[in-house]
Amino acid sequence: MRSQRIAAKAAAARLAQASWAMCSAAQRDLLLRNLAGRLRLSSDFVLQANAQDVQVALAEGYDAAFVDRLRLSNATLQGVADDVERVAALPDPLAWESEVLRLPSGLHLRRKAVPLGVLGVIYESRPNVTMDVAAAALKAGNAVVLRGGREARLSNLALMSVIQDALQDAGIAPALVSYIDEPERDAVLDLLRLQGLIDVVIPRGGKGLVDLCRQHARMPLIAGGAGVVHLYVDRQVDVERAVAVIRNAKAQRPSACNALDTLLVNAEVATVLLPALVPFLIEASVQVHAADSAADHLRAAGIQVHTLQTTDLDQEWLALQMNIVVVADLETAIAHIARHGNGHSEAILTDDPVAAARFLHQVDAAAVYHNASPRFSDGGQFGMGVEVAVSTSRLHPRGPVGPAELISMKWIGTGDYLARP
Repeated sequence: MRSQRIAAKAAAARLAQASWAMCSAAQRDLLLRNLAGRLRLSSDFVLQANAQDVQVALAEGYDAAFVDRLRLSNATLQGVADDVERVAALPDPLAWESEVLRLPSGLHLRRKAVPLGVLGVIYESRPNVTMDVAAAALKAGNAVVLRGGREARLSNLALMSVIQDALQDAGIAPALVSYIDEPERDAVLDLLRLQGLIDVVIPRGGKGLVDLCRQHARMPLIAGGAGVVHLYVDRQVDVERAVAVIRNAKAQRPSACNALDTLLVNAEVATVLLPALVPFLIEASVQVHAADSAADHLRAAGIQVHTLQTTDLDQEWLALQMNIVVVADLETAIAHIARHGNGHSEAILTDDPVAAARFLHQVDAAAVYHNASPRFSDGGQFGMGVEVAVSTSRLHPRGPVGPAELISMKWIGTGDYLARP
């Protein structure tokens, strides 16, 4: 029975994690370095599996953004291996201990970092997530039960084969990193019911997946929500440099969750900035959704504009599309973000330090930027080595989630046969 098979994997992962948590930082890092080496040697094997997944996705009519997220290359895999090695080189997240608090009762009290335990990670079309999550979990002394999307099944199984071989070579129970190869949607629900076996669930995907997990999970959730990302161009700005950042935010990787979705332009700079954007919009074939004065400016410059719909403002495009909205001032921009943002990443371009400070203080998001692209919201860019998710939750953790975020704390009290007074 499917639910029993999934529960058995989680139970085996829990047993394996108890032993793994006792391993030293040196042992954990050695495993990660060996895993990176195995991935480099197995790239042809993984790419063959990925090519089959891509072929099926194209035949089934998936759009270009989806296929882009699914596709791996030799350069991609070498980059993933580099990231795993970077994780190995990071400080040990379990090494942290507080200073000892000596209480009047005679109790000596301190806090220590400990693993979260067994992670359940549910993700969709990006097969590199398999390796990223495994590396981050292992670094922090955790086990992980993975459930990837059916479209990346062969790629994920190939990567799991590499991981399992590395674990076996190190004499570690392969159950430490497990994969649920069950295509039915209800397999996700089975995983979400495993309170007591799975300690934390991390959904990495679109709003539908996150909402499903929020509704059904019986354990804590680290929600990697979809990004509806805004960039506000203030009235005091270097237009030429602003265009370069906008280009990066939209076109560098349009299928990423930290790519720009809505450009907000101060009315005082719109007549200069919007014409300056035209060459980029044409060159990159960006589809623009705009209304009112923004649409008028762009159409006058020869850009074909889609009439902006209200629903567009809540859209995570994940493609070469974006909204452009002219706003009266900073306050209007902040209000727009509060209404349509989902707490992922927001940015302001301005040379006015007062405006920048207000934006950074007032805008509520996991990451806010001044004169920098929101594309920096990434575990690798933040120096984490890899990224498990970008959490939009208010509680720990928030923002890019790396190994250092996959820990908890415990109190350790020491006495001399001490009884409470």
